[in-house]
Amino acid sequence: MLTFRDATSADVDALVALIESAYRGDSSRAGWTTEAHLLHGQRTDAHSVAAVIAHPASRMILAERPGDESADGAKGAELVACCQLEQRGGADGAAGYFGMFAVRPDEQGSGIGKQVLAEAERVARGWGATELHMTVIVQREELIAFYERRGYRRTGRLTPFPYEDERFGLPQVDDLAFELLVKPL
Repeated sequence: MLTFRDATSADVDALVALIESAYRGDSSRAGWTTEAHLLHGQRTDAHSVAAVIAHPASRMILAERPGDESADGAKGAELVACCQLEQRGGADGAAGYFGMFAVRPDEQGSGIGKQVLAEAERVARGWGATELHMTVIVQREELIAFYERRGYRRTGRLTPFPYEDERFGLPQVDDLAFELLVKPL
């Protein structure tokens, strides 16, 4: 059973490790969300994750499952997924932004991602958001199809990939761009 909570600054390192494992490097190839064929280098860093956690209009939501008992008898929690949720303006001024979504590669395909997405939509509705936005690399057709099956629609609005900024990775192809996907809530 998954439980959800907001991240704190104490979670930054675990979040960076989770996000990196889901998208980059050899570990990401165990799941289906890998971007390793498109980008090398980092997906995020501690500074970026800490900024999301500290931002007053943003939340980093953690999905955890009960973990093993420690030597002192305390029950821990195992981080299995996360997402960023931010309050933003939309067409009517009430939109949420969904990002930094990651599920452990060995847990992908188990339904955890659907649960995290549903929780993010529930939280955004609670804020009064009438739609949820996200951006996805256009070459990620399988991932876009996942979101379309959950009610997100492609807008055709593209943003160029920041090729000059290594904080977002080292592109391996020349035509990367982000497409805005939107779902009415």
